Amino acid sequence: MPNIWVVVPTCLPVILRPCHSCASERFRASGKFRVNANHKLLDAWLLALCTDCGETTKLTVLERMNVRSIRPELLDRLHHNDPGLTAELLQDPVVRRRNRIALDWDNAWRLDTGGSNHLEDGAIDVSVRFAARIPVRPVRLVAEGFGLSRAEVERLVTEGSLVSAVRLSGKRSGDFAFTLKR
Repeated sequence: MPNIWVVVPTCLPVILRPCHSCASERFRASGKFRVNANHKLLDAWLLALCTDCGETTKLTVLERMNVRSIRPELLDRLHHNDPGLTAELLQDPVVRRRNRIALDWDNAWRLDTGGSNHLEDGAIDVSVRFAARIPVRPVRLVAEGFGLSRAEVERLVTEGSLVSAVRLSGKRSGDFAFTLKR
């Protein structure tokens, strides 16, 4: 039976976008929304604050949408500044592309190994699940999960002791599995 590890967000990621007031490129989502009505058309923005100067920027969520075409529960969540909606919208590739932003997940996630991070002889099968689309290097996850250095994990990959159906170099944000042969 494979061990199941889960990559879990611990807080919202930092938004990478140039600030118009200072030289910073880092914003924190405030968790607040601004909804503006112009007759039967609505605009909605997620507000974010510059980490250096505190300047507010608006990230477009809805633009010139007819009120009748917006789901009532979405509108309710926008009006009540739902923190879960903030996390969902930051994960949405359409919102990120529309606003030309990237996310910095450093120090915003943790690896939950369920207490199964000990090395033993024989093959160890591990299934890694992502609770959110967090881009992480699989080598880093294996190193953190087993308490090894990244160089040691790289050596295990090179000698064929650490195998996976997916490429272990680069970053992944989707579920994968690997086997460690000791």
